[in-house]
Amino acid sequence: MKRDRDRELKARALKVIPNGMYGHESVRPLPAGFPQFFERAEGAYIWDADGQRYLDFMCAYGPNLLGYRDARVDAAAARQASLGDTMTGPSPVMVDLAETLVGMVTHADWAMFCKNGTDTTSMAMMAARAQTGKRIVLLAKGAYHGAAAWCTPHPAGVVPEDRALLRYYDYNDADSLEAAVRAAGDDLAAVFASPFKHDSFVDQALPDPAYAHRARALCDETGAMLVVDEVRAGFRLARDCSWSLVGVQPDLSCWGKAMANGQPLSFLLGSDRCRVGAGSLYVTGSFWFAAVPMAAAIETLRIIRETDYLEHTIRLGDRLREGLSAAAMRHGFGFRQTGPSQMPIMLFDDDPDLRVGFAWAEEMLVRGIYVHPWHNMFLAACMTDADIDMAVAAGDEAFAAVKARRDTLTPSPVLTAMAAARSKYAREALA
Repeated sequence: MKRDRDRELKARALKVIPNGMYGHESVRPLPAGFPQFFERAEGAYIWDADGQRYLDFMCAYGPNLLGYRDARVDAAAARQASLGDTMTGPSPVMVDLAETLVGMVTHADWAMFCKNGTDTTSMAMMAARAQTGKRIVLLAKGAYHGAAAWCTPHPAGVVPEDRALLRYYDYNDADSLEAAVRAAGDDLAAVFASPFKHDSFVDQALPDPAYAHRARALCDETGAMLVVDEVRAGFRLARDCSWSLVGVQPDLSCWGKAMANGQPLSFLLGSDRCRVGAGSLYVTGSFWFAAVPMAAAIETLRIIRETDYLEHTIRLGDRLREGLSAAAMRHGFGFRQTGPSQMPIMLFDDDPDLRVGFAWAEEMLVRGIYVHPWHNMFLAACMTDADIDMAVAAGDEAFAAVKARRDTLTPSPVLTAMAAARSKYAREALA
């Protein structure tokens, strides 16, 4: 596959950007053939810098909910852009958006806006501490809540003091959570939980209702704030907070990615139980109050309310899961697809160093399908049955190709080094 321009861009970037790229979109921990740079996107497809087209199951790591360049959302953004975007004060659209969100999300009595997932999870932690006057925050082991010093999964630049007041429990384990709550004593400010277990490198798991209800009860007993981190999963599981599916309402919820269909926006929603704490914070950013993303979000939320986008993505996800499962079985692979079908992770049995998963992702890429070998993926509402059938056919061919060269596969040295560093840091953090 042609990669001349991508290689050129990588070489240029390496001279002016540390490692040529950083953060979650760096392809250094991905198979060698994955392109780093993309020139355009439309609907469910992306085109790399060399003009190769891919059906994109990463959806920009989540922000593409409806389809890249959705005409309805782009028109709303353009209308607002003709009036103003980042100004000395916010646009009236900020109030409109806050009212819309409070009207859609059951637990929400108020909204605060920012830009990234890390912004809103950090704001939630601060609000919980301000409201309760307490310090300790509980997190599920292995859960991702952003890239600030308190939550980044990588150790560089982090000191023990950054996490001195964090404690950990096992997701979906009510006994583990209760033990962590008891150990925190009278200094517990918040319990963080993901909508479902969507950690990288491992199988996903939906929340056990008993665990979710116990989390709510423990926060009620202690006065701590229950925080659901919806940044990745918000409005992909439900039209309300995802834990509404198990009958639990949090005090705070953190949202981002898909909320404005690709426009940069995130927000913190909260109940009156944490209004005073949130109102006491000084949190801000020059672009946090930009009006164009807020207008895009209002239109995205209208589409969420008025269309069958959710049911459509679940149906397509089920179709994809069934097709790939059958294909893997035909070729003799143990192939695990876990989590909601519209947000799947795909892993292979007996593949501890991911050499098989990497090879399969490479073969899918060659066939025009962009999948990820160790991170959860996403379906976009603009995808069609034909897209899914194409992906299944490519998957069948990719399984056959990997089977033919399975004895020659080798692990990724970059991924091996990353895994070792993360494991060491996790052991030290939890010690």
